[in-house]
Formats: sequence, C-alpha cells, structure tokens
Amino acid sequence: MDKFSTNKYFSSLDKYFRAANYLSAAQLYLKDNPLLFSPLKKDDVKEKIVGHWGTCPGQNFIYAHLSRAINKYNQKMLYISGPGHGGNFFISNAFLEGTYSEVYKEYSENLEGIKNLCKNFSFPGGVSSHVAPSVPGSVHEGGELGYSLAHGFGTVFDNPDLITAVVVGDGEAETGPIATAWQSNKFLNPASDGAVLPILHLNGFKIANPTVFARMPKNDLVKLFEGLSYSPIFVKGSSPKVMHKKMAKAVDCSIEKIHLIQKNAKAGVKQTIKWPIIILKTPKGWTAPKEVDGKQIEGSFRSHQVPIKMDKKSHFELLEKWLRSYHPEQLFESDGKIKQEIKNFAPKGEMRLSATPLANAGLLLKKLNLPKLNNFEVKFSGHGTAKASDMTSLGDYIAEVYKLNDKNKNFRLFSPDETNSNRLQSVFKNENRQFELPIKAGDENLSKNGRVMDSYLSEHMCEGWLEGYLLSGRHGAFASYEAFVRVVDSMIIQHSKWLKSCEDISWRKPISSLNL
Repeated sequence: MDKFSTNKYFSSLDKYFRAANYLSAAQLYLKDNPLLFSPLKKDDVKEKIVGHWGTCPGQNFIYAHLSRAINKYNQKMLYISGPGHGGNFFISNAFLEGTYSEVYKEYSENLEGIKNLCKNFSFPGGVSSHVAPSVPGSVHEGGELGYSLAHGFGTVFDNPDLITAVVVGDGEAETGPIATAWQSNKFLNPASDGAVLPILHLNGFKIANPTVFARMPKNDLVKLFEGLSYSPIFVKGSSPKVMHKKMAKAVDCSIEKIHLIQKNAKAGVKQTIKWPIIILKTPKGWTAPKEVDGKQIEGSFRSHQVPIKMDKKSHFELLEKWLRSYHPEQLFESDGKIKQEIKNFAPKGEMRLSATPLANAGLLLKKLNLPKLNNFEVKFSGHGTAKASDMTSLGDYIAEVYKLNDKNKNFRLFSPDETNSNRLQSVFKNENRQFELPIKAGDENLSKNGRVMDSYLSEHMCEGWLEGYLLSGRHGAFASYEAFVRVVDSMIIQHSKWLKSCEDISWRKPISSLNL
C-alpha cells in the first residue's frame, strides 16, 4: 500500500475537505467571529446573505482528491469549475493552499485574514460569488453555462504533460454547448496533446428543479458516454469516510488509464481509445443540515443557494450547529493559522491547483513568430493584370505562421468546416486538419496529428477551444462567416469581460488576443 492510500493519509484528506467546507459555509454567512471561538451572535452574521452552497461541498471533495493525485503522480493539473456559482469553494481551497494570502496580503493566514475572507465574500466592495478572474487558479468564470468542457480541451491541445479536470455540473450538462463539447475527444491527439478528465457532478438539482442526467438510469448514462468514446467510472455515496476511498480509486484509475493511452500512442501501439470520465453522485448541499423547518435541505434544490435563512432565532442556533459540525477547532490553531497537517496535505509551489502558471498563462506566453507582410504583396503592372483575393493571400500568410512556429507549436486556426469556403485553403500547404476518427480514401488534408481545427461543424466548440488555447498561453484565430459567427456573440462578450477584469488584477499577466 502506498502512503497515499493509508488511513492516516485519508484522515488528513478528510480534514482538508472539512476545512474547505467550513470556509465555504463561513464565507456565505459570517462577517465576524470567523472560527466560532466564541458562541455565535447575531452581529457575527451578515445582514444580507448572497451566494451559493449547493455545489460547494462536491467541488471541495473533487479539489481535495485532485490534490491527492497531484502529489501521488507528480501530475501537472488544471481545474475548471463548470457550475455557474459556488465561487466560495475555489476561494476556500486557494486560501488553504496559501495562494490567496500570497496574492492578497489582507487575507493573511490568521484570524483577521479569515475574517476578511468571510466578510468580503459576495459583499459590497468585496469579491464575487462566482469563480472570477480574481481567484488564483481560475481560467473559467462560468457566468454563462456550457463552455467549461470546450475550454478544457482548448487548454490541453499542444500541452502533452497536462491533465485538465473539468467539473461539469448536472444542470450545466443540459446546455447545448456542453452537449456538443463531449465530442472534443475526437480531435485530441494522445501522442502530442494532454488530456481532459471530465467529472460529471450529479448532485441532482438545478435552482428549483431536478436535473435530467441525475434522473437517468445508470445503464442509460453508461450507454450514452460509451457511445461518446468515454469509459465511465461511477462514484456514489454520502458518507465522506467511504467516499474518500471510492473517489481515490476512481481518480487513480482515470490518471493511470490516461497515462497508458498516451504511452501507447507515443509508441505507435494500435488501440481503441475510451477516455475516462468520472460520474460523481453526491447530495446537493452535502454536509448541510438535513432539513430546516420540516423541509429537506441536503439532497434537495433548497440547498442550491442559501440553505438556512436568518429570519428566526432557531435558525441562528441551527447555523451554529452546522458550522460546528466541521469542528473548526481541529482544523485551525487558536490564532487562526491552518493546522500543519492540512497544509502538509496540499501540493507545493506551482503544483497547487490555485498556483499553476497555466491559470495565469501570460507568464508562459511565447512570442508568435510572424512572416513579413511584404512577402505576400500582390504585384501587378496595371488594371486587370493580376488575379488575387485578400482571403487567398491571408491563407498563404497563415500557412507561413504555422511553419515559423512549428517548433513551439503554439498557434492554431479554428473554423467550423469553413477553411476552404473562406478561401484559406493555402494553410494546408504546411498543416493538416486534426481528426482522430477513421480517415478514408477521398478525404482531403485529414490527419491524426494535424493542427488545423476545422473538422467539426460547431461555432461553440471552435470558440471554446480557441479561448482555452489562449487562456493557457498560446495564439490562435477563428474563421467563420459574418452571419454564423453571431452564434458565439455571448461567448466573445464573456471572454472580453474576463480580459477587462484581468486588467485590474496586478498579478494577472496579459494573454494573446482573440482574433476573428
């Protein structure tokens, strides 16, 4: 048995999980007395409680287990949080890993720092309730659902050492862009790209309704994802002690399967690829009170946002009981410092999910080598003596961009089956289309290791891939028709808002432009 599978190690993992849950709940409710070192008073609780709880415990659980895997396999990883809210979970983990205090001195690892962490969450002049650019480790805001998986695949193209874990909420899984993004694995080269580990989080409910995926029979889910070329691994339960061992086994199996697929691909071994996907089924609002005023909370839609409203004296008592159920005195020292056992559990340095340079990819950006424009001049001696077009010349130019950056492999063109129809076909002089499905006689410019991404008819996918590619430190362009590109207007607006927010964050470094 390795040290990452011992009862002692799982005890440390569970303490980390409890600490993340405690901080996530405390951020929702508290403005003072952050570790409950004295009885909870009305003045300790925010007047207006705004935020989301339902997704937080499941994501804290996932985050802890990915951290375990980073330590066990020395694996470079990136975490993309697909569910639209629950930003307090990511802040909690960044704080436990020390990154939040490193970039924001006012959130020091002591009582005052934790008080600021709680008071400023979803509070006027504070931090937002979703995973915003201000959160270290984030590359995906989730303000509009559906783009997490495409972003995830964009980050791993030409990043062979990276595994990006994409958590897809079961409400988000009902969106159109996610439905098409499952097919991204058909464009992933296991020999030269990294891998995406999708984690479909079935907590059962959206804001006020059950989710379709959580109500589907298990056998139907298996058939669906096997048909999409995935190999599903199910993890289901509500007892943390039991679930830790189940999840550790599932994550280990997934990472070892990914490594084997990649090893075989590099060795030229013929294989049928079924990428792993973890389907995690935990209660919505896991570890919150079972019920309030006779109505179910944990395991229901009522835990989606604020599980307990502070409108009755009995609710204050219930809140205190809930917060104390995590035993903060076992997780933090009397001065507010995080217990050393929990700090030891977290990965170190840039291996921390909240500190990876991949989530601040301007640090990794390599300058794009560009050809001289004069080399593409259309020469003519008079009216009607030359036949040329701007798009054909642009195709020649992009072909040369591919050639000049072949060593760095940090440029890709994305287009929904429109490279030829937009007269950019000259790019195929130096690069092929990427396509992992069977290639037949008569197909043109298709390859298992091409890097022109135009073999899938989805504007959402192309835009999402490009954004992920840029957000992880590379360069690219998206070619489409004026009428069709409007399909992704809102995605471009989201990306622009992300960039605008980053301008006000001193530690965020600029990334490459999004070119249409």
